[in-house]
Amino acid sequence: MQTSVFRDNEQLLPYDGELIYIPSICAVEETNQYLAWLMLNGSWKNDVVSMYGKKIQTSRKVAWWGDKPYPYTYSNIQKVAEEWPDEVRGIKSRIEEAANESFNSCLGNLYMDGDVGMSWHSDDEPELKNQGVIASYSLGATRKFVFRHKQSREKVEIILQHGSLLLMKGSTQEYWQHALPKSKKVKTPRINLTFRQMKPLFQST
Repeated sequence: MQTSVFRDNEQLLPYDGELIYIPSICAVEETNQYLAWLMLNGSWKNDVVSMYGKKIQTSRKVAWWGDKPYPYTYSNIQKVAEEWPDEVRGIKSRIEEAANESFNSCLGNLYMDGDVGMSWHSDDEPELKNQGVIASYSLGATRKFVFRHKQSREKVEIILQHGSLLLMKGSTQEYWQHALPKSKKVKTPRINLTFRQMKPLFQST
């Protein structure tokens, strides 16, 4: 089906979920300061995944912070949340104010350039609150972000700009996958902070 392209719209999904785009949550100078601090001080680490019996280091780097040492498993990788740095806790307060939601954890992603992307997936791991809100805060390079409905295969493309906030709500993860396509045109880094709502520790359902 034909891909729809949106910019700065409020509700971006045609059905089966809710996707809210906020172009900016603070002044450009403050946004630039967030990016500079995270590039220098974020606890970025490459994931190591097993493919065809071999250990492969991912190009994307990640960091995982939380109110508590939440375990989080994705792509057969388990991470334990580190304590919030003061600077990231400050960003969290900004996000919570803009989203009118509370978050107890954040998975940060560092993409050094357009050669690094993310394949189709949904953030539907069992550790996450059912139909919880995920707030995705973009810093750095402008990148295309794509949603694909799991049944109809309809696609929605969004241009995520420096300082923008994308809220994924309700049944979005149940019905839609999302991906960050690679782009040879992008030569600068992008950081994506995905603030999440984890279930209480030791709660399995």
